[in-house]
Parts: sequence; structure tokens; C-alpha cells
Amino acid sequence: MLKNQLPLPHDEYQKADKIFWHDRILANTILKLFPKYIKPNHLTVFRFIATPAVIVLMLYEEYYIGLFAFLFVAFSDMLDGSMARARSQITEWGKAYDPLADKILVGSMVFIIVLKYIDFWTAMIIIGIEVIIIFVAWIRKITGRKIEANIWGKIKMILQVVGVSILLLSIIFNWAALLPVASGTLYTAIAFAIVSLLTYGI
Repeated sequence: MLKNQLPLPHDEYQKADKIFWHDRILANTILKLFPKYIKPNHLTVFRFIATPAVIVLMLYEEYYIGLFAFLFVAFSDMLDGSMARARSQITEWGKAYDPLADKILVGSMVFIIVLKYIDFWTAMIIIGIEVIIIFVAWIRKITGRKIEANIWGKIKMILQVVGVSILLLSIIFNWAALLPVASGTLYTAIAFAIVSLLTYGI
């Protein structure tokens, strides 16, 4: 069985404090396609494994295929979060490594795409804040304090995905008018990243 093939670091499952509206929609639609033995942490591991493939596509400027691959891998973030909450399968491992997988995915896209097509400082600010967030979360973890994603971090992640996607669309279709939209979306994501950092989100 898959759970024997993919042993994951995990601990006792926890129930969600709150089930969001999109969790219910996904639980009654897409998540029904996932057998019970597939756990949220499996999707997180998938994101770690799939991210290098997305990176290679971007490095070779296969932006059309890369956009779909990026969105597919990024969507797994929403799926594993909803699965964890809807199926009461939240773990401390997932709380720590699910956001880390997201940061590696988005950070890689920022380093490859934003650095090249927008500007150096926007890319460095985004990556720098993410590194600081990871460092603060690591300090909180080793000192026994709680770490988890918060609403500001979730909004930031969505804005980052949207910003990178708009940027890729502008590159693929040569739509220069979309570049300011992509930049504005990423600047807004920076603001939410700072709020996430100040509220100890990850």
C-alpha cells in the first residue's frame, strides 16, 4: 500500500480549529478522488519532488508547459491543506514542511523569472523575506513554540502564485501590458509577507 511505500515523519493527527468554505467544496469534489490512504503529507512530499521538474522547465524557457506545471504543483498546496482539515489529518510535520515546500516552489520561480523579467530588488526582497520567515519559524520550533501558517501567509502565497502566473502569461503571449499587473501583485504579496512575518506566520 502507498502508506507503506512512502513512510513519512508524522505524529498524532489533530483536528482543525476551523473548516473553511473551500475545504468543504474540495472535500465534496476533487478530494473524493483521493483514497483514504493518501495523506496530506504525501502531497507535500509530491511538491518537494515535483518542484525541480518545474525549475528545469523554467530554466530551459519552456514557459507554456512550465506555467501549467507550476499551477498544478501549486494547486497541491490547497489540496493538502483542505485534506488535512477536512479529514482531521493535521500533523506538526505538515505544519512545518507544507509551507516550506511552498516557499521552495515560489522562491525558485521568483529567482528564475522575476529576477530576469521584472527587477533584481523585487526578487531579492521576496526571497529575503521568505528566508527570514523560515529562520524565525526554525527558531520558534527549536524553542518549543508553535509554528503554523496563518491567513496572511496564505494570502501572500496566493498573490505570489497569481503574480508569477501573470508574469508567465505576459512572457508567453508577449503582453507587455501585463508586466505592471504582475509587478503590482508581487508588491502586494510582499506587504502580506511582512504582515505574516510580524504575526509569526509561516
